[in-house]
Amino acid sequence: MSHLYNLAIIGAGPAGIATAIESYMQGIKDIVLLEKDQNHNSTIRKYYKENKRVDKDWKGQEVELDGRIFFVDGTKETTLDFFDELLDRHSVELQTHVEVQSVVKKEHYFEIFLAGKSIRAKNVVVTIGRMGKVNKPKYPIPVGIKDKIVYSLESCSEGEKILVVGGGDSAVEYAVDLSEKNDVAICYRRETFRRANPTNQTNIANAIIHKEVRPILGINIDGLEDEDGKVKVIYREIEPEIFDRVVFAIGGTTPSGFLSASGIEEIDGKPVHDKDYETNIKGLFVAGDITQERGGSIALGLNHGYAIACFIQGGDRLKES
Repeated sequence: MSHLYNLAIIGAGPAGIATAIESYMQGIKDIVLLEKDQNHNSTIRKYYKENKRVDKDWKGQEVELDGRIFFVDGTKETTLDFFDELLDRHSVELQTHVEVQSVVKKEHYFEIFLAGKSIRAKNVVVTIGRMGKVNKPKYPIPVGIKDKIVYSLESCSEGEKILVVGGGDSAVEYAVDLSEKNDVAICYRRETFRRANPTNQTNIANAIIHKEVRPILGINIDGLEDEDGKVKVIYREIEPEIFDRVVFAIGGTTPSGFLSASGIEEIDGKPVHDKDYETNIKGLFVAGDITQERGGSIALGLNHGYAIACFIQGGDRLKES
């Protein structure tokens, strides 16, 4: 049997790190932080300019810090240093480049499915960014073909000519899955699928070699037109082409699909949880931005982590006594 962690945390942003550190300080050992990017706090790394201010409170919503992590306003650099130091000082395992596909509750633990492997943990905290807001293309979508433009596999049927747009894990997985029963091309503005995990890179390479997926790489899309109810894709560098359907997988925060795959109930796109941030599944928690309507503050994420750590440790104590 594989190793059983006490706590697995999905997403290494402020809420994820806080949950790990606060749990460690409460005496919970054997904690793993799972991050799909190459390092923790990837949103701050990628989208904040150098020396950009990072505030404890988001848009002026003042939040008192409950836990032991004392975070103060700073810059992009001081914030990343602060979280680096926290992870260095406490024995928390950080695994990067791991994309979590789903979390399945077993009798006494959770199985967390990653690309190509799975790990086990007694408790799981989901702290990935806002749910259900996938990136949409910047160009307008003509009304007549709106139902032919999708952002997941849910409404795809069989025997269609489909274009998947994107180059990350979702795009690659969609293209490979759809190719079993459809005529599939994948369009990505870069020349390689470097962003995808190794398993997905192998899968798409095989699909291309076996002519199951047709690559349209290093090509930009400038717009879409309605061609008698089909989608005419206007490329910048090559001639237009007509498809039955276009699937956009161009990033954005994790879609609601992840929550439903893990059995977490949602209302209005937000996971349902109690005062301790436990979802409808015992031992499965949510923290940080995912719990908010429109994103939240670092302080809020830190407090969620503290509350969950207290609850898990309290629960473990009750079980032992």
